[in-house]
Amino acid sequence: MPTDNPAGVLFDVDGTLVDSTYLHTVSWWEALRQDDRPVPMATIHRAIGMGSDKLLDHLLGPERDRDADDRLRDAHDTLYGEYWERLQPLPRAADLLRACAEHGLRVVLATSAAEHEVAALRRALAADDVIDTVTSSADARQSKPAPDILIAALEQSGLDAARVVFVGDSVWDVAAAGKLDIPCVGLTCGGTSRGELAGAGAVAVYEDPAALLAALPDSPVLARR
Repeated sequence: MPTDNPAGVLFDVDGTLVDSTYLHTVSWWEALRQDDRPVPMATIHRAIGMGSDKLLDHLLGPERDRDADDRLRDAHDTLYGEYWERLQPLPRAADLLRACAEHGLRVVLATSAAEHEVAALRRALAADDVIDTVTSSADARQSKPAPDILIAALEQSGLDAARVVFVGDSVWDVAAAGKLDIPCVGLTCGGTSRGELAGAGAVAVYEDPAALLAALPDSPVLARR
């Protein structure tokens, strides 16, 4: 592999590598309920993967009174923070990262989680020895489905869009990757169906990190080496 044009794999983290999608769902549900703005959990779940700005637009409407936004975000963060010490990686997530590194790929966590959340996610993964670069919400002006966090991940890791694949669990991940012509591999372990991910443009769909690891030699992840 030429060292001046390395290949890599970008990973979303929440719902892709760490089993946190439904924890975010419950935390947003409770934050909204406490503020007398009830939204069904199924509706909230479908918005997870967006940043909080776009998520609240999606759930409450872009023309809403935004005075409560900071209060809602703070409530979500407090509720979600109660789970940090109990976060669990999805099946064989760390093994998948290590296998990608063994194949000569730069491993990048392209997450838009807040910096304080990123530390908890990394502890849950326990794979810092093979992680090259990690982003956070501070690195992006706009959240997914805008591609800002992927652009930041490419810039910080020294990778080119033509030499990477993105692995995510939501239609918002697929949409963000598509804006940069980056193939997106979908995982259903975040609660989004195979049909939804494929319909959004995912080039391949697997159940979870373990399933992708088992199929890695023939998967799109290695196709751009």
